[in-house]
Amino acid sequence: MSLRIGVTGGIGSGKSFVCRVIEVLGYPVFYSDYIAHTITDTDPQVKGQVMELFGSNIYTYGKLNRKEVAEMVFADNELLIKLNSIIHPAVARSFEQWCMQNSNSELVFKEAAILFETGIYHELHKTILVTAPEELRIKRVMERDGVSELEVRARMAKQMPEEEKKRLADFIIVNSSNQLILPQILSIVQTLSATLNG
Repeated sequence: MSLRIGVTGGIGSGKSFVCRVIEVLGYPVFYSDYIAHTITDTDPQVKGQVMELFGSNIYTYGKLNRKEVAEMVFADNELLIKLNSIIHPAVARSFEQWCMQNSNSELVFKEAAILFETGIYHELHKTILVTAPEELRIKRVMERDGVSELEVRARMAKQMPEEEKKRLADFIIVNSSNQLILPQILSIVQTLSATLNG
């Protein structure tokens, strides 16, 4: 059986970049957020439930209006909980199927933005937290999304504090301009392989 490893990190930490490096090393990565997007646009059952929650106008040409949804759930935590209760079970089912397809790999990785917040980490063997200095994270998101510093800080305020995540994580990767990523990833992968083969 494969070891299931969660990869997470706050906005702008660079967790997707870390996951791409992991893929280059030959390990499969399940991108939860991407799969969630695909499911909300293509799964008829999920689409029906989302429409019940937000109204049928929330879809334009079959695509979910994510900006509108984000604004609504940002202002209403109860709505966010209901939305997550629709999407998370569907993503979990997709992950199980994916794990079966990749059962020949000794390590499989699951990228998820809210790994600790949702409690998903309990279903995984180990977790990796990708961190970066706050100022660098803000700069990255401002450049990537074309948003103001104020907007980035508002998004950050909605996420679980970094210190709390550090306490829960099994491994931490520092993605800053003065620390190399590859040696950190290789060290973690070697430790995980040793756990499996030890």
